Amino acid sequence: MDEQMPIGVTIQEIIQETPSIRTFVFDREIVMRPGQFVMVWVPGVDEIPMGLSSPSSITVQEVGDATGALFAMLEGDRIGIRGPYGNGFAVTGRTLAIAGGVGVSPLLPLAVAGRVDTFLLGARTASELLFVDRIEEMTTLLVATDDGTAGHHGFVTDLVSRVDLADFSHICVCGPEGMMMAVLGILDLEGCAGRGQFSLNRYMKCGVGLCGSCCIDPDGLRVCRDGPVFSGDMLLRSEFGRYARDASGRRYGV
Repeated sequence: MDEQMPIGVTIQEIIQETPSIRTFVFDREIVMRPGQFVMVWVPGVDEIPMGLSSPSSITVQEVGDATGALFAMLEGDRIGIRGPYGNGFAVTGRTLAIAGGVGVSPLLPLAVAGRVDTFLLGARTASELLFVDRIEEMTTLLVATDDGTAGHHGFVTDLVSRVDLADFSHICVCGPEGMMMAVLGILDLEGCAGRGQFSLNRYMKCGVGLCGSCCIDPDGLRVCRDGPVFSGDMLLRSEFGRYARDASGRRYGV
């Protein structure tokens, strides 16, 4: 795909995955690596970065104007796609995946490819657990819900104590930043932060490394080009888990 211009695609299917999350399947397959993202143009509204849940789909939670407009679309409507961008997950050997909420989406292609040995999945409640049946078919799955309606009653980070981190060459993580920061803290205490791979979500304008809107402090690493997946040891001294920046560049807590 051209890096500068979105390619028009038609929404072929809309799947209601949970009460708040939908998968939009489009009529074009993108050659991608698990963890890469695309810029999704919603005509007349905005262009936003979205992780790919398959070569031909994005899985979306309604959280703002662009996703709200996307949720108002119907099968047969058209959107624009640019990408894929970023470095994605890079794994060899045994891999542990840890996901919270819709953060499971960019990790799903890794599981589908047979690259995940154990998957820890968390959500607020049972009805918001995403892709459970598919993941169970491919790997060992442990589940946690905040309210205890499925699996462990508590946070997905609680499940980390149920596995031996020494068994895994790579630990791939995606979800709310507070959750990911808690996982990074555990890995750091265990002396294995460098084996963690964390998928960051930051405001982006261009997606190709030119505008600088997604740079993270203090080293100016660009999430769109140097990420979105970063090793844990790279993030220990960064803004990760403390703040991000909005469209105007102002800091806000994460």
